[in-house]
Amino acid sequence: MDLPLDQWQHPSAVARVEGLEMWSEEHFKALKPQMQMLADVGQKVITATLNKDPWNVQTFDPYADMIIWTKQKDGSWKYDYSVFDKWVQFMLDLGVNKMINCYSIIPWNNEIHYNDETSGELVNVEAKPGTPIFEQLWTPFLEDFVEHLRGKGWLEKTNIAIDERTREEVDGALTLLQKVSPELGVSYADNQRTYRRYPNSDDVSIAMGHPFSEEDLKDRQSRGLNTTFYIYCGNAFPNQFTFSDPAESVLVAWFAEAANFDGMLRWAFNSWVENPLLDSRFRTWPAGDTYIVYPNARSSIRYERLLEGLQDYAKIQVVKRALENKGDQANLDRLETAIQKLKITKPNQTWNQDLNDAKGLLNELSVQLVQ
Repeated sequence: MDLPLDQWQHPSAVARVEGLEMWSEEHFKALKPQMQMLADVGQKVITATLNKDPWNVQTFDPYADMIIWTKQKDGSWKYDYSVFDKWVQFMLDLGVNKMINCYSIIPWNNEIHYNDETSGELVNVEAKPGTPIFEQLWTPFLEDFVEHLRGKGWLEKTNIAIDERTREEVDGALTLLQKVSPELGVSYADNQRTYRRYPNSDDVSIAMGHPFSEEDLKDRQSRGLNTTFYIYCGNAFPNQFTFSDPAESVLVAWFAEAANFDGMLRWAFNSWVENPLLDSRFRTWPAGDTYIVYPNARSSIRYERLLEGLQDYAKIQVVKRALENKGDQANLDRLETAIQKLKITKPNQTWNQDLNDAKGLLNELSVQLVQ
């Protein structure tokens, strides 16, 4: 059993670094080896956008539109999904097929834009959740989007995704979603200890180091709801900065097993800085925070060590199942004790040795099981 990953993809960064026209055939050709690397480590979630850059250009490259909104002369709306459809199908063909997380009904600056046929201009509008303009603009889109997804056969795996927004904004957005498009799932990444307010969200990710209830986690799993943790610039350890101990990229997979999460989110797989091969720093964030692979499908120590941790995770599942089938509770307990030592969000003096010991025990048990 693989550990499901959600690492946000950034197609625009590939186009800029490669010097290619956005969404051209050449662009998709360049995207393939890069995104294949992501699929190969167990990525299960497609990162898609609904309107303009959801994060208000917090990356070096703005996110290019995937869906073009047009207000027609008669006041009705038209939505061009051609890029969205091509991108989603491209990722599905690579095997990334569990969820389509669409950002965002609450952009970081609450702004959306659309083409106005009457004026021939691109109109920018601030639409805060709970306001009349928010409902006026998002209602026709959500209704049309649901029908489009239903026609493509993608409705059941699509979530309207939200990350790190305030309680008032999220409440306003979810109210409209329930009213207009209850068929759509909701994905929410949370660093404000608010995940318990939205217990029915299809996909919730809790920031590493923030408190969570094991009982809530078990309840969500019993109802088939996905719960992951995420690493980002706000948590120092464990992480995957370019200066992080490489073993931390292994540790995150063991942490997922120890804490019983369903997967892991990382806010950016390939949001490259201006010169990603020369300098991984960006604005005020720790170096390497915005990407773990390099242009032209170049790997990294962080990527390879993450793969190692994910292989450990898969091996743990196989070994546990074999020990259970044998009724070998003593060795199950030994393995679980070793795993629980790695349920840590702050470094201690023994974590590296504890990780090595756990890996050694896992290998020892796997060898015993095949003899």
